[in-house]
Amino acid sequence: MGQGNVRGAISEYQQVRVHTSVEGVSPHRLIQLLMEGALEKISAAKGYMLRKEVANKVAHIDWALNIIEGLQLSLDFENGGEIAANLDRLYEYMHRQIILANLDNNTAMLDEVSHLMNEIKNGWDAIPEPIKNKNALELEQERVKPHP
Repeated sequence: MGQGNVRGAISEYQQVRVHTSVEGVSPHRLIQLLMEGALEKISAAKGYMLRKEVANKVAHIDWALNIIEGLQLSLDFENGGEIAANLDRLYEYMHRQIILANLDNNTAMLDEVSHLMNEIKNGWDAIPEPIKNKNALELEQERVKPHP
């Protein structure tokens, strides 16, 4: 991943994070929003691809790639263990597939990535409330903790 791409992904992630933290969104919901955004951008890119609207297709492909990179950068390898490692590989695969879909104007590849993202999102959505709330509580405690 090039240095510009990393900066773009971090910027995308930080923009969403800052915007949502102001509204009090939990870390769990933030990831849901990123996944929803990726799915939306992939779907829009597919539509633009089918209509041969190259500039719009490329803009939405780039946006989807940045969101996926943001998801990848948000992985917690220390606590996530094998799940985080597997998600990292899956996000990398999705990233490559989107690039190839863009180059070949291959909507089937975008469909595959959408299917994979939906599978991840379904798993994420199924996380039990106590775990979601624990993450939100930890974030709130960190936010109100006095800083030296």
